[in-house]
Amino acid sequence: MNITHEIKPFAELNVDELYELLRLRSEVFVVEQNCVFLDQDNKDQKCHHVLIYADNKLAAYSRLVPAGLSYAEVSIGRVITSPEARGSGLGRKLMELSIGSCYDLFGSADIRIGAQTYALPFYESLGFVAGGERYDEDGIEHVEMVRKLNT
Repeated sequence: MNITHEIKPFAELNVDELYELLRLRSEVFVVEQNCVFLDQDNKDQKCHHVLIYADNKLAAYSRLVPAGLSYAEVSIGRVITSPEARGSGLGRKLMELSIGSCYDLFGSADIRIGAQTYALPFYESLGFVAGGERYDEDGIEHVEMVRKLNT
């Protein structure tokens, strides 16, 4: 499997890349997870987008959100591995790349995420610590997690 990646601000995404990432987000969040929500939340334009390709097909994606847009801290959101790529290690590669890119793009800072609770062990293995109450988002239990800079 040939793995490549790109990290781009919204304005540098071409039409095909934008279509692919929106399609993958819809496939996973709306269809697979049965969440009826407006995915296009007017944050994408201010974010960087991490795209990982396996054999030239979008296989994993996240968006890197500057501080103050979703949380007071920098955050990583819309984390997805395509159904075909699950179990391949791309999810870990995506998050490691996303964490490093947050530091490169936004400087040394804590990173906050809103994690689906089933994925807590995965995020904990990457240095994130759960805090606060669990909450329901679109019918799926979530909890906020923070990765402190010194992790």
